[in-house]
Amino acid sequence: MPTKLLESIHSPADVRRLSRPELKLLASELREFVVQSVSQTGGHLSSNLGTVELTIALHHVFDTPRDRIVWDVGHQTYPHKVLTGRRERMSTLRQLGGISGFPRRVESEFDTFGTAHSSTSISAVLGMAVAARLKGETRKAVAVIGDGAMSAGMAFEALNNAGVSQTDMLVILNDNDMSISPPVGALNRYLARLMSGKFYAAARDTAKNVLKNAPPLFELARRFEEHAKGMVVPGTIFEEFGFNYVGPIDGHDLDSLIPTLENLRDLKGPQFLHVVTKKGYGYKLAENDPVNYHGPGKFDPKVGIVKPATPPKMTFTQVFGQWLCDMAEKDERLIGITPAMREGSGMVEFERRFPKRYFDVGIAEQHAVTFAAGLACEGLKPVVAIYSTFLQRGYDQLIHDVAIQNLPVVFALDRAGLVGADGATHAGAYDIAYLRCVPNMSVLTPADEDECRQALYTAFLQDHPVAVRYPRGSGAGKLPQAAMTAIPFGKGEIRRESTRVGTAGGSRVAILAFGTMLYPALAAADKLDATVANMRFAKPLDVALVTDLARRHDAIVTVEEGAIMGGAGSAVLEALAEARIEIPVLTLGLPDVFSEHGDPAKLLSLYGLDAAGIEQSVQRRFGTTPALVRSVAGA
Repeated sequence: MPTKLLESIHSPADVRRLSRPELKLLASELREFVVQSVSQTGGHLSSNLGTVELTIALHHVFDTPRDRIVWDVGHQTYPHKVLTGRRERMSTLRQLGGISGFPRRVESEFDTFGTAHSSTSISAVLGMAVAARLKGETRKAVAVIGDGAMSAGMAFEALNNAGVSQTDMLVILNDNDMSISPPVGALNRYLARLMSGKFYAAARDTAKNVLKNAPPLFELARRFEEHAKGMVVPGTIFEEFGFNYVGPIDGHDLDSLIPTLENLRDLKGPQFLHVVTKKGYGYKLAENDPVNYHGPGKFDPKVGIVKPATPPKMTFTQVFGQWLCDMAEKDERLIGITPAMREGSGMVEFERRFPKRYFDVGIAEQHAVTFAAGLACEGLKPVVAIYSTFLQRGYDQLIHDVAIQNLPVVFALDRAGLVGADGATHAGAYDIAYLRCVPNMSVLTPADEDECRQALYTAFLQDHPVAVRYPRGSGAGKLPQAAMTAIPFGKGEIRRESTRVGTAGGSRVAILAFGTMLYPALAAADKLDATVANMRFAKPLDVALVTDLARRHDAIVTVEEGAIMGGAGSAVLEALAEARIEIPVLTLGLPDVFSEHGDPAKLLSLYGLDAAGIEQSVQRRFGTTPALVRSVAGA
């Protein structure tokens, strides 16, 4: 399909010059471009197809980037990126050195706020609007919130604050979880224009001022207004927060969107626009299956997503999902909880088989953790399936509501370590560091798929809170056994013994591997002739194993796919200091920087966490001969 008009768009200023018919043509070309682009790179598709017209309308009506637009969740911003000068770089989307799949302030002045996690936009826009008022600036601030983000408490905290502040701001609810119902048509377009217009706003405010001295009449008028709106819109709750509610309107109808936004742009105080869109709009395959097309890999747009002829290796997420069902069969106390990540956390089958014991609490991580604590208080065994980076949002609840009360909640931490294309906002770099400092918490780091199953079983048997961390995707390919066997709690194991004789009759280097780093460590150890321990636990640390290896070796190397600062390597250093053992220690892991987005294998290599990187780091630090090791040890 030709994209002559789209190719002439280099910034939103070009969009603002277009006529209404040209804008409709632009929407068609932009939608086709998004489909073609994502099919070549992979990425989020359904949500972006749903925001094409809304993106065009916003950049047409508002003077961006002087006017601020914050997109929430940020995976719906591909059309925004295309219209803001990044069309030619879309081929690098989510690749190392390329553009991000989310808004990123360092990437473009049009990305006014980073929003890869959800439900932050209203708070951010309120801050921007207040800043504009304090600085005497007349710019506008708009929050576009959708894709379930309104289910989080933070969004309502911000609404509550914004409503009483009477700040000039606009919140747009991108409602893409429902079909466009019959009222969204000509009549509703008229009502939206009416309720967003200056006459309606002025009349309403005047009436309130006149009637406020006659409370009975004021209350009657208020109830009549709510009743009148309630017949056509579900806006009462937002009015109670202090917003002027408008909508719902068809988010794919530029003839409705543009005049409504123009009206709202010129109104004072907090405004709320309810826009109804459809995920996957304009691409039938995505419309019919928006979940499957939410974040596809590369595909042929004419054919759609095709399952590979050869089944891929089993993922850790699938291992968890299978274990959850098997464990639920054995123990009816098990309750599965997810904060809006049923598919991502592998709980589809569990919901089908155990619907009464499955709870999706929405994008509400704090609630998920405390909800689990309440279940545990009553003798049930909750399992919270949550991404490592999302548990950060429920950290206070984890400490206050779970750990202090020592409740037996299992946290299944998916996406631990590097996640690849989603980048720093989704990388599970900090869970070992932020969990191991919490009393009563234990942290298991399984090395492969089978050990993950056994680790989950081991965690479930405990009478205190336990987290099991595992990465995205597949591991070594060691298929899990059907049987469930508890791992000796707090105990690691030696997986390879060095044959090299060291300074004190021991071997040269011992590598202590945590989690899936075991396998690159074993590969490096074959070149180095090093001892390798599969530590299995970041907390409680197997101190006996650590001190034994330290006494029999000339140097210790720790390897983890997590932050070095405060991580498992730090735990080893603490144990050695406590035992008063002086030995050179090299800690390998993620450095004190936010990880980039890109292919996970390339990122592991970049951070020296593949086999070659581990080998090079050991040789660079300790040299290649025992004599050099002795000199380091004696230094």
